[in-house]
Amino acid sequence: MPGERRMKIVHTVTELRAALAGCQKPAFVPTMGNLHDGHLALVRQAKPLGDVAVASIFVNRLQFLPHEDFDSYPRTLDADCAQLQAAGCDVVFAPSEQDLYPEPQSYKLQPPPALADLLEGHFRPGFFVGVSTAVMKLFNCVFAGAPQGGVAVFGKKDYQQLMVLRGMVRQFALPIDIVAADISRAGDGLALSSRNAYLSTGERLEAVQLSRELRSMSALLQAGEHNIAAIEARAVQTLTARGWQPDYLTVRRRADLLPPMPADLHPGHLVLLGAARLGKTRLIDNLEW
Repeated sequence: MPGERRMKIVHTVTELRAALAGCQKPAFVPTMGNLHDGHLALVRQAKPLGDVAVASIFVNRLQFLPHEDFDSYPRTLDADCAQLQAAGCDVVFAPSEQDLYPEPQSYKLQPPPALADLLEGHFRPGFFVGVSTAVMKLFNCVFAGAPQGGVAVFGKKDYQQLMVLRGMVRQFALPIDIVAADISRAGDGLALSSRNAYLSTGERLEAVQLSRELRSMSALLQAGEHNIAAIEARAVQTLTARGWQPDYLTVRRRADLLPPMPADLHPGHLVLLGAARLGKTRLIDNLEW
């Protein structure tokens, strides 16, 4: 169609920097592909925040444990690019491992254990080293030539990841504003995730119980229940009885993800986080309170 906006798809750092030459302030959304409406919402949120909207598609081996689904993680580049074009993305950076890691990535970024070794970091050791290293490298690829710095948009579903990356940007004085986007949910309340595609029909109907259990925990807090251990134990027992394998359902402080003190037990200071396996699929979710 004459006049149709053309989205650029590039695969190397050199091509990316050429595509962004002259841009003042990129707005960036890093992804691992296999996109869903939640990813596209991030792109739409990013679009007005800079003079060029950039998305990356890269399945980052560094954040997968040996037993996890790196090899089977869906690669759907053509479909992803079509969706990004429709969402208003201007540039897609889709490097191969050889493009992004032309030599073994022996330099790695170590986030503080006090934040990175609990919750997700406890159940997935080294996860945040892999995330931080890859995101730092992607930031350098996208923003190196941007005179006004830029913006990066991340979803709140990966709540701990968001906190780790905010700390990284702050401590390294990167000229990047981290913008947090609300969780995108299906009509029944299930948090959108690329891994939802792994669920069978019956598992998909059951999967919403994770978000429902977080809401039940919130309701108990709202009703004045201050026995946090009892709230957490009840949630774990409920999901376990339904056939789940919970890693954690927990009440934490938003500021540092540590267990709350009595003075923290009022709205605006807490976040409820859950991670549990349903069949072969591990799901995560959270709810601010």
